[in-house]
Amino acid sequence: MANRSSSTTAVPEAKGAMDRFKFEVASELGVPLSDGYNGNLTSKENGSVGGYMVKKMIEAQERQMTNGHQM
Repeated sequence: MANRSSSTTAVPEAKGAMDRFKFEVASELGVPLSDGYNGNLTSKENGSVGGYMVKKMIEAQERQMTNGHQM
């Protein structure tokens, strides 16, 4: 598997949606994320945004899988 930068989106067409999602999650968590440089944020703040994004994406995928495959 090729090594990718964390800022590279696997599906380039989704970049805008992922950016909006990131800002939505940061807002929900009260993390003052700004467009551009965010070096003033702590690792904990940045990690909480990324971790919560993953959690929400997994939950959405689980719902999609459950709703699409009920017997």
